Amino acid sequence: MTQSLAPAAPVMDPAPLSRSRRILRAVAVVSCVPYLSLKIAWVAGSHVGIPEDSGLLDHRLTMAVVNSLSVLLDSAVVVLALVLTRPWGLRVPAWLLAFPVWVATGLLTPIMTGFPLQLVVRAFGGSTTTGSGGEAFLDEWVFTVVYSGFIAQGIALGALFTLYARDRWGHLWRGPVWELPVGVIGAAQRVTAVAAGVLALFPLTMHLLWACGATAGLSDGRTTDRTGDFYALETVYAAFLLVAVTGGGMLAFRRGRALPVKVPLGLAWVGSGAVTCWGGWLALASLGEVDDIADRATPLMSLTYAGQMIVGILVATVGAYFLAERSALKRPA
Repeated sequence: MTQSLAPAAPVMDPAPLSRSRRILRAVAVVSCVPYLSLKIAWVAGSHVGIPEDSGLLDHRLTMAVVNSLSVLLDSAVVVLALVLTRPWGLRVPAWLLAFPVWVATGLLTPIMTGFPLQLVVRAFGGSTTTGSGGEAFLDEWVFTVVYSGFIAQGIALGALFTLYARDRWGHLWRGPVWELPVGVIGAAQRVTAVAAGVLALFPLTMHLLWACGATAGLSDGRTTDRTGDFYALETVYAAFLLVAVTGGGMLAFRRGRALPVKVPLGLAWVGSGAVTCWGGWLALASLGEVDDIADRATPLMSLTYAGQMIVGILVATVGAYFLAERSALKRPA
């Protein structure tokens, strides 16, 4: 969803940064500190927040590599916050900005919805996150501190990008859905949206089954370690698949004609990012080193994660077609 995001007119000198945007930028940067501090400490060899019997300590090299990657990813939030609030940020190529923001949206939005849902489940007696054999792999306070920071990052970064995108590309999603033209590109959108909907049936079914307590396709280790958090997250994954397919379908088939264009576009943006990024993250995690064969991802688990990624990419393609279409129509002669 990063194509043809060209401004309709030359970018003018920006007005002085408002107080609200300065506050949002500060929140985005400061909220990265707890997570980055923990990750850097773990890379340096510290065990703060990690119980002595945690399985994370069994693979120190893998943990160091993963934590280093996490540091780079979260540091990108700081860079994005600066790009979205500095004058030179308006001159950054569209694709170079839109893609990392889409990835950030995809990674943070499920956390912003899933963690509060997990807290609700725990409040009603649901079990908490555990590692293999029922042993906690991180102290409980780590989840609270880290996920609270992620939620703050998501809110601040999302607000900053919304304001930035409105200023730079707002002309691309003005008006209701019924004004969208249906032409050659529309036919390609429809085919892609139908493919996404059909392919979404498999991962959606698997996540719904797992959310309802079924064990089909789960590894023995994953079946043993199921908690209230597991069921909450499976529900979230299924919900975002529905969001992605709905947004892509509305754009492709011009459904919800009275709605503003930004509604289906927003659904496609958030949904495609969530299912693609988390499908990729789960697939990558399933390839990690495990000592017990019971903890290895099954073929059905791998197919589910791969299916998520394909669906997300297809819906993102529908959004890219839409932006290309609107940009071409609104480009000055």
